[in-house]
Amino acid sequence: MTALITIRPARASEVAALEILIAASARALSQGFYSPAQTEAAIAHVFGVDSELVADGTYLVAEGTDGIAGCGGWSRRATLFGGDRYAGRQSGLLDQAVDAAKVRAFFVAPHAARRGVGAALLQACETAAAAAGFARTELMATLPGVPFYAAHGYHAAPTVTLDCGNIDVPFVPMHKPLLLR
Repeated sequence: MTALITIRPARASEVAALEILIAASARALSQGFYSPAQTEAAIAHVFGVDSELVADGTYLVAEGTDGIAGCGGWSRRATLFGGDRYAGRQSGLLDQAVDAAKVRAFFVAPHAARRGVGAALLQACETAAAAAGFARTELMATLPGVPFYAAHGYHAAPTVTLDCGNIDVPFVPMHKPLLLR
């Protein structure tokens, strides 16, 4: 499917549609990793579009012949994870000489899963972060995302648990050095 994918910046007018895709992705692709209650808590409290990334032009969509197949981005901002609803967001800018770029909010439409959408988005994000002068990236992976990121060279740190409305949801911090060109 990657040959039929176009990667482009997300538009503010698409945020509502991306929120629907994110919720559908989380519900379908988290099965077997999170309980339904954990998935719904993460959707309500953490998952979602970060409108700052859309405004920055660093939140991307993968568009296929049948519409948007996925979304994800990278950031030069301090926030490691979480959409607009997440209370722990930090807008401050990073120093690319010291800090790692943040890979953020990757979600693939259930019908497009395991067809190269996530890999195409990740490559675009890593290339852009390296071009902006970052030597490494870091992210907060969902449990179903860990194998994907590990297959793309990311290394896991110990699992952390986030309180999402009195429901504990585990996530895995991961990091990767970038090959600067």
